[in-house]
Amino acid sequence: MSTPRLAVMVPPSPDVTASAQLARVYEDVGVDVIGVPEAYGVDAVSWLGYLASVTDRVELMSQVLPIYPRTPALTAMTAVGLDRIAQGRFLLGLGVSGPQVVEGWHGVAYDAPLGRTRDVIEICRKVWRGERLEYDGVRYRIPMRGGTGLGKPLKLVDVPLRAGIPIYVAALGPGNTELTAELADGWVPFLYIPERADAVWGEPLARGTLKRSADLAPLEIVAGGPMAIGDDVTHLRELDRDHLALYVGGMGARDRNFYNTVVRRYGFEEQAREVQDLYLAGRRAEAAAALPDELLEGTSLIGDVGYLRDRLAAYRDRGVTIVQVQPVGDDPIADLRRFRTLLDDC
Repeated sequence: MSTPRLAVMVPPSPDVTASAQLARVYEDVGVDVIGVPEAYGVDAVSWLGYLASVTDRVELMSQVLPIYPRTPALTAMTAVGLDRIAQGRFLLGLGVSGPQVVEGWHGVAYDAPLGRTRDVIEICRKVWRGERLEYDGVRYRIPMRGGTGLGKPLKLVDVPLRAGIPIYVAALGPGNTELTAELADGWVPFLYIPERADAVWGEPLARGTLKRSADLAPLEIVAGGPMAIGDDVTHLRELDRDHLALYVGGMGARDRNFYNTVVRRYGFEEQAREVQDLYLAGRRAEAAAALPDELLEGTSLIGDVGYLRDRLAAYRDRGVTIVQVQPVGDDPIADLRRFRTLLDDC
């Protein structure tokens, strides 16, 4: 197995110059992939184009573009443009997001997430292959039925730099994870604990892999968490409590919180229920305090060198090919340099 790649996020920031400098530093210390998120702030596409112009080697991933607000053809066109600007360094990260953002911000019905994901992946690849676009899918029919009746099949007028731009899908539920293992180039889970991952995702990944085309390379897996290296840094795990409490306790409705479901399936059923009850009751500090320590430890890469070697071995044993970290120590760049060395040696 090859050495895992190293990824770091660079979210959009008001200080554009500082972000450019940070991206170049990350590139210099050996980061392989820079991810850019998109929620309901600055869009990821403009930021990715900017970072492509100030970097030379690092790959750039949308992490992730929600599939609902953009048509599949527009997503395909956007990927072609970003890949050209980045000179073949773009990775298209896609996801369904959730009802809060899709319906509450974009005003689009959150329906058929699995069908839409399949449609978007298949349409993107048809566009990139230069085919005339005719598609009859679960949610997208191209040309559309009805309307003026003047629509006709078209094909991309530009030639993509790559006909096989890699597609990574953020998936948590069993159906979407199975679909990802079947169709995508990479999988981006969240709250990933390598020792417990099989209990949550093992069966869906296996089912999807059985249906995977021989034309696709083995599935890439992107996982990681907060990172710091030192003999006395474990207290930094506590910094993630509020962030995790938001997801486990307050992201989505009580009966439709994908993150809470993952934590329950990890074996923390009572704690997950308590965190959600407290968070939805407005008792956020108590919700954060109720998170099990094992969850904070398992979803982080914070500890001494020996501890991190063991953690990286666990990631590698589960097939993780891109380790994504969020440096949280006093000297994040020095930690990234050391972490890069640990990755190369694992």
